[in-house]
Amino acid sequence: MRVVSLILFVLLILLQFKLWFGEGGFREVARLETRVEGQRQQNEDLLQRNAELQAEVEDLRERLDAVEERARSELGLIKPAEQFYQVVPPPPGNQQTAKNDGEGS
Repeated sequence: MRVVSLILFVLLILLQFKLWFGEGGFREVARLETRVEGQRQQNEDLLQRNAELQAEVEDLRERLDAVEERARSELGLIKPAEQFYQVVPPPPGNQQTAKNDGEGS
């Protein structure tokens, strides 16, 4: 009877070891669940980005002013009757010098 109990106990230990540390065990399942959740979040982010891009494409297809706005902002295009003005800030070193020159007058 003791031998049978000992054999059953050893089998129980081996099965528990495989269940916790073996292939397909609890650790691997937890690791895979973490990866699945990460992939699910990435898919959700990509779906959101796709929806935004699709809305932008539809907007550009339907509205001529959206195309014009995009051409103006991204390509710097202007209409033939318009004049283009570009304001260039002074270099960082000259700001202090200009400030000092104005104070002495």
